[in-house]
Amino acid sequence: MVDSTQLAESKSIHRETGKTFYYATRLLPERVRHPTYVLYAFFRVADEVVDNPEGSSPTEQHDRLLEIREAALGHEPTDDPVLAAFSELKDRHGIPDEEVETFIDAMRTDIEKSRYETYDELETYMRGSAAAVGVMMTIIMKTGDGESALPKARRLGEAFQLTNFLRDVGEDIVDRDRIYLPRETLDAYGADPADIQARRFTEEIGMAIEHEMRRAEGLYREGVSGIKYLPMDCQLPVLTAAVLYADHHRLIRDREYDTVTATPSIGTLRKLTLVAKTRLYWAWNKDPETVFAKVSEIPTVEEDPAPRTRPGDPVPMG
Repeated sequence: MVDSTQLAESKSIHRETGKTFYYATRLLPERVRHPTYVLYAFFRVADEVVDNPEGSSPTEQHDRLLEIREAALGHEPTDDPVLAAFSELKDRHGIPDEEVETFIDAMRTDIEKSRYETYDELETYMRGSAAAVGVMMTIIMKTGDGESALPKARRLGEAFQLTNFLRDVGEDIVDRDRIYLPRETLDAYGADPADIQARRFTEEIGMAIEHEMRRAEGLYREGVSGIKYLPMDCQLPVLTAAVLYADHHRLIRDREYDTVTATPSIGTLRKLTLVAKTRLYWAWNKDPETVFAKVSEIPTVEEDPAPRTRPGDPVPMG
């Protein structure tokens, strides 16, 4: 069993580094909430190796991630409370080794890759860094229809991460020298990556961000459509997480898509309001897609506005 010290350490990491997701996690039943604290803490332990290397060389980062992988898989002993707890959790819930390996491989990609030429490249990265997370969460929830739920969980995980990328464009270039906006999208709108590197916002960058935001909104719609396959006591928390993450799109639009010069953040009062509003609509109608359409900032397909373009500009598809 995961002991109280391991759980407390995991919960503390989750509360301090995943404030938006933490609000939704608190709504989960205890049988899922406690494992979620451990899962999230494990993700952060690995993520910190590449996001905050503290002078470590790429080789040292790779080696540390391999150590984390071996401990998480139970192949090597560890005195790290989070890794020990995750290894036990993985075995108890039957999380496939493949999902852990896929996640760690994505973290290793972050060590050396800082630009993405195409969305296909970015999607491959998100399969490990975000979709694997959605799969692990779905497994610990014990859904009765994994075949239907898991593909949608992957999409929802990708939606969350793409939102993070769009929110953090300026922060990612300053803190990590990374640009997650695909080069093909930037090129299609005439946006210059050098402007992002200089934290100089342009209309062209704004159009590229808007394009990728519309893609993310399609992922939300697809991901939310799978919430109905989850156990009933997990549906509202996952729906609430989707509503909270999607609210960043409101902030991005309010800034006219400028996330290069500043990083928008959802305030505590707004989060509490969204949690309460989602619960209220859920009491009225327990259809996740209906509630998401009523509460979230993601337009339905019918409402989805045409992207802004200038005369003669290409309109990327997909």
